[in-house]
Amino acid sequence: MSIYDFTVKNRKGEDVSLADFKGKVLLIVNTATGCGFTPQYEGLENLYKKYHEKGLEILDFPCNQFGNQAPGSDDEIHEFCTLKYKTSFDQFAKIDVNGENESPLYKYLKEQQGFKGFDGLKGKILIPIVKAMDSDYKNNSNIKWNFSKFLVDRDGNVVERYESTIEPKKIEDRIVELLG
Repeated sequence: MSIYDFTVKNRKGEDVSLADFKGKVLLIVNTATGCGFTPQYEGLENLYKKYHEKGLEILDFPCNQFGNQAPGSDDEIHEFCTLKYKTSFDQFAKIDVNGENESPLYKYLKEQQGFKGFDGLKGKILIPIVKAMDSDYKNNSNIKWNFSKFLVDRDGNVVERYESTIEPKKIEDRIVELLG
């Protein structure tokens, strides 16, 4: 099984094969429009504008599983992101990233790269919230919050996982390395 074996829905409900992204570096992110990490959209768009022509694709999967922070329809979420953050990267249909109805793509991503912990002050703030939802959060690969990021190389290997507390700009050097 490879990342290219998955098909996802775009925000209009149409099937998109991830095989369409072969040869690209992918940054796959579960997002929300009403989260303390929502300003990361700006950093994601900056990366996209800077490196898209060199082969970077950002795949945005809105998710309402964390604090009901993505309550809108796919169209409402898209409108918010394009108006407020001027996003131009691919935004897909809202999904679940954990649990009974989790996206098969996210099941695969979590199998490839498990949870590695939170960074900094934002991590210290987030830990009690996450712990209240999952007392064993340190020992499983579930997505912990909005704006968890998976980095995929040009060959489709899931090479890194970055938690919500990692700002997009901190991933830039690794993206540049993978773009070669």
